[in-house]
Amino acid sequence: MAIRNIVYEGSEILTKECKKVRAFDEKLWELLDDMKETMVKYDGVGLAGPQVGVIKQVAVILVNNMYLELINPEILETAGHQYEIEGCLSVKNFNGVVERPAEITVKASDRYGNDFIITGVGLLARALSHEIDHLHGVLFTSKVISKNGRNKK
Repeated sequence: MAIRNIVYEGSEILTKECKKVRAFDEKLWELLDDMKETMVKYDGVGLAGPQVGVIKQVAVILVNNMYLELINPEILETAGHQYEIEGCLSVKNFNGVVERPAEITVKASDRYGNDFIITGVGLLARALSHEIDHLHGVLFTSKVISKNGRNKK
């Protein structure tokens, strides 16, 4: 395993639509292991492929001591709303309030290509939504409705 370099806001790679993973092999497993190690080192809740320079639909999440690997995730359903402060490993020195679903159901594959469905609420719902946005070239900064309690406008 290795720590990967984080890609920062302003890099074009963070605005790209990621490609679906087709090969569930040792190269993918190494990427996932590296992403987990990188996320933990930088004290993140989640990390997506483009944040380490890989334009593939892969993300890792660590919430409440639960570790998830998501390959080719797809949002099936959302419900409700939550408004919380977010930050991002790819965006230095900025956080803001973002609206996210209160509950989200996602279909994804694990590192071996097995499909699963997970429903998250609260922080897990926020993390799932945030990381899946990354896979579609969307940064949380485009969704900030207020910064430090003040309206963005």
